[in-house]
Amino acid sequence: MPERLVSDVLIKPDAALEMTLRPSVFAEFTGQAKVKERLEITVQAAKQRGEAVDHVLLSGPPGLGKTTLANIIAKAMGANVKSTSGPTIEKAGDLAGLLTNLDEGDVLFIDEIHRLQKTIEEYLYPAMEDFKLDIIIDQGPNARSVRLNLPRFTLIGATTRSGLLTAPLLTRFGLRERLDYYEADQLHKIVTRSARLLSIQTDDRGAFEIARRSRGTPRIANNLLRRVRDYAQVKGDGAITAEIADRALAILEIDENGLEEMDKRILEAVIVKFGGGPVGVNSLAVAVGEEPDTLEEVYEPYLIMEGYLKRTAQGRVATDLSYKKLGLKATEGTQARLF
Repeated sequence: MPERLVSDVLIKPDAALEMTLRPSVFAEFTGQAKVKERLEITVQAAKQRGEAVDHVLLSGPPGLGKTTLANIIAKAMGANVKSTSGPTIEKAGDLAGLLTNLDEGDVLFIDEIHRLQKTIEEYLYPAMEDFKLDIIIDQGPNARSVRLNLPRFTLIGATTRSGLLTAPLLTRFGLRERLDYYEADQLHKIVTRSARLLSIQTDDRGAFEIARRSRGTPRIANNLLRRVRDYAQVKGDGAITAEIADRALAILEIDENGLEEMDKRILEAVIVKFGGGPVGVNSLAVAVGEEPDTLEEVYEPYLIMEGYLKRTAQGRVATDLSYKKLGLKATEGTQARLF
């Protein structure tokens, strides 16, 4: 296979095949500068002492790099990482199996840790604090408790809703970090890097057009890059320019502010159906045909961050920016009409 020129960088075929979009070391991770610096210091100090890293809780909206950081920490420590998620641990035996199969210094990554059952969570307390696991064997009169010694490991938990974690579990994490949305310039670097790794020819303006419509989220940026690549391949010459990106994103119904069709449906429902609000999340979910959890975790954070919605004690309220976005005008009382 010949060598290829991608985004002005010469890449050998074998090297390109081995690359992945997820950064594998801290130096390759873009954004979250303060979080990254604190994690690097913690990892370096633990390595110098020859100890396992303190337990880490990573919180923030989906797609910002929590799983990636967990794998970077494990690689930096030279440790194996075993991954699972809160909903899949249904009974104490599942957790016991995971913990007893860990080796010294290993990383156990639990995604969506806030969805752990409370009974399972109780077993984590001594495991995290004392590296011991108390399990019950048999039932009824024959039941007895057995204490197992565990190797010193690092638990890395990831959550999109840290407020749902109990205080006893939160306090057992030595390091708690929140990841925030990315700026367009940071996403531009991510899109450029991903384009290079995927052998996609793109210019700066094309990459930035994708970046600024990615809702501050690297995962969305990488997904949009693939969709724009498809459009450029079929409708163009394969190269992503600003014009190609704009046309591709228009087909995907993603506007210049990164709002999707569902975002607009939410804003329209608040304004037209509920007079601008306030409206509860359950009523809003029924109005747009979506699950309340999806509204709270996927759509609302960006709409609130960009100033389209306000969350009050009484419910969601549309802002003036929402009216302008949809071409709606507030009238007296709680009604809205088209210009």
